[in-house]
Order: sequence, then structure tokens, then C-alpha cells
Amino acid sequence: MTFSELKSFLDEKAELYNAPEFVENDPVQIPHRFSLKQDIEITGFLTATISWGTRKSIINDAEKMLTFMEHSPYDFVCNVSVKELESLKNRSIHRTFNGEDFREFILNLKRIYHNNDSLENLFSIHGNETNFYHSLERFRHNFIGDVQHRSHKHVSSTYKNSSAKRLMMFLRWMVRKDRKGVDFGLWENIDPKNLSIPLDVHTGNISRKLSLIQRKQNDWKTVEELDSAIRKFDSADPAKYDFALFGLGVSGDFN
Repeated sequence: MTFSELKSFLDEKAELYNAPEFVENDPVQIPHRFSLKQDIEITGFLTATISWGTRKSIINDAEKMLTFMEHSPYDFVCNVSVKELESLKNRSIHRTFNGEDFREFILNLKRIYHNNDSLENLFSIHGNETNFYHSLERFRHNFIGDVQHRSHKHVSSTYKNSSAKRLMMFLRWMVRKDRKGVDFGLWENIDPKNLSIPLDVHTGNISRKLSLIQRKQNDWKTVEELDSAIRKFDSADPAKYDFALFGLGVSGDFN
């Protein structure tokens, strides 16, 4: 395909999959159950954190966390005591993300919301940065703190060349503003132009078939390679093409 043909193809598919029907079977349905900004942030972050495996299992296990937080995540996080979290110790949540990890995440969120009214403050882009490579590492440092804990493996490190797929998906939900009913666009101070595609097996495979990337690994270097290609199609809103690439990957419409 020529550049203009490929752009038209991806624009068409992004429009097709960026629709409310997408929410019905996607983990993003969990934060869509809430209207309070902080409830959306907390449920979005926790749901994104466990977003590997089948979408059905992700949604079911996110609902476990909602039930534990009494379906009032922000109020729960702000007011829960350490003692009340003891019951999480031997619980199963989602695959390798267990009750002890969930407990630590709740305590970290409690600490952060004590000093911030939004998680947005922890993801800010500085100076001449054009993507979230440094931002995500700053967030990781602020979120996990100085004490070593097994839960830290669930917060990806871009400095270790991780694609940080789950964090990038969370950022897409919070930052993109298009009123299509999928992404929230809650955050006002982060420009969508800095977003990258959340790179996973589906988006990676489709991107290679479309010759958008050449690298074989789904890592941060490949995220930046995909940035270079995709931002030529829409420099103001490159992450909208996540809908096209992911949708084509899971639907089997493009082989």
C-alpha cells in the first residue's frame, strides 16, 4: 500500500473499532461504571495492571477488586486501614497478581491521593520529552516508593526496555479526548500527541504485517519505532491507531 492508502485504511479501521460497542467486551468497561474522576483513575489503573490473558478473565478479576473496595474505590482507598487489608494476604486476584500485591497497590494509592487529587500529576511530561519513556519511570519510582516488595514487578520499567503496554493503555484511557465513548480524556495537562501505541502481541503482529515496524521484540525500542511510523499519519492523536491495530489483530480481519 502507498502511504495515503495505508493512512486511509488505518483511519477507517480506527473509526470502526473506536466505538461504544468496543467497551462491552473490553476491560475499559470497568472504569466506565463510574463518574467520579478518582474512581475512574483507580479502577482504570488497577484494571490495566491486570490486563493480560483473556479479556473475560481480566473483567471477572477486576470485579473481584471492585467488590473488595465496596464499589467505592476512591472512598475505600482514602479511608481503609492497614488492618482491614489483612484479609487480602492469601487471596487470589489475577494470575500472578495476588492479594498481597493488591494490598500494596491500595496502600500506595492511599499515600499518593493523600498528597494529590489526581494521578495525572505523577505522569507529567517534562521539557523536551516527546513520549512517556522518562515519565513512566518517574511514576514507577513515585508509586512503588523505596521499600522492596514483590508487587513492583507489576509496574513496568521503560528503563529496562519494557513496552509498558498496560501503563500505556491506562494513559490512552485517561488522556485521549474524542467523545467517542471509549477513552475518557479526563486529564487536561497531558497532550495526546505524546501517547504511544500500547504494544502487545496483536498490535505488534499487525504492525509488522503492515511494515510499520521491523523489530521482532515487543519492547520499548519497538514502541519508539512504531511511534516514528504512526505519528506521520496523525501527529496530534497517534494513539487512536491503537483501535485499528488491536481491532485488526483480535478480529482476524487482516491476515
